[in-house]
This record gives sequence, structure tokens and C-alpha cells, in this order.
Amino acid sequence: MSHGYPEMTGKEISAFKTRLLRPASTGKDGAWAFLLLPKAASDKLPRRGRTSVEGTINGYPFQATLDPDGQLGHWLKVSEALQDAAGASTGDMVEVQVSPAQPEPEPALPDDLLKALAASPAAKATWDSTTTIARLDWIHWVESAKQAKTRDRRVQNACEMLASGKKRVCCFDQSGYYSKSLSAPEAKD
Repeated sequence: MSHGYPEMTGKEISAFKTRLLRPASTGKDGAWAFLLLPKAASDKLPRRGRTSVEGTINGYPFQATLDPDGQLGHWLKVSEALQDAAGASTGDMVEVQVSPAQPEPEPALPDDLLKALAASPAAKATWDSTTTIARLDWIHWVESAKQAKTRDRRVQNACEMLASGKKRVCCFDQSGYYSKSLSAPEAKD
């Protein structure tokens, strides 16, 4: 295999080089970095919102869920452990390969939504009958709230909508392009 990447047959693979960026604010998550996918790589993915991928950074394999960058593309949070394993630091050019994860892995359910679903059998029944992508969108909608009050309201509204049989969250721009509610982190100089 001349390209140096593991074989990922039957999938749309994007390979590119990009700079590993330092976020202006890491919050309480420690020393993480991020990278922006080129438009051509994002365009090969199945959706503009959150989507899961398999890939490599400098030949080191990873699986992750990409977040929308607000420009109809995606960005990837690169943990300190992944940076170390890939032999990369912020500021470095890295070789990246990504392809859509097949099937889309089941998303982790946030504790507040898990509790609310457990308290509403009707909402839980609808939740269980939705697709993985629909569940990913519900979680993304809840987690994209900027304030705790908004998040609490979204958890409550999600359970009410699910209890009424609604399987998809509406009125939520998963890409952040139209509402500008989602974007890649700001890079530090």
C-alpha cells in the first residue's frame, strides 16, 4: 500500500494535510487541539451536522464524531492523548485520512437527557424507535444550548416532543450555517 494509510475498502476516503491548531480557550478539558477539514473532505461526508468518522492522523488510527464548523464543513477536536500517539503538536502540519463510520455509532446519552427519558416511558419508547442519526440530532440540539436554562428547557421539550411521537427534532440547523449557533473554535495566534 503506497499511500501509507490502512485500507478502508468500500468507503469514501479523504486524505489531506492540515495544521493542528491551538484553541484560544481550552476550557476545563486540558491541552487539546483541533483541525479543520478542507471543504472537499467535508463534502464527501454524509451530512453537514455531526457525523462520525474513522481515520488516521500521521498514520495513527482514531474514531471520532466531527462537529460542524458553521461554514457547511467540519472540525475535529484532537485530544492530548491522540496528539501524543500521532506524534503531533499544535502548529504542526499533520497528514489526515477520514472516511464515514459505517454504521454510525450510537451516541453517548448525556446524563440530563438520560434521566428525563427514564422518567417518561412514552418519550423513551419513541427514542428507542428512532434512528441513530435522529438520536444524534436530538443530543446535538440539547448540547448546543449555550446556557444551562436553555439546555434544561431543551431536555424538557425533547421529552415532550418524543412523548407525542415526534421522531426528529425540527427547526434545528445541524450545520450552524443559517443560525450561526455552531462553529469551530477560535484558533489562538
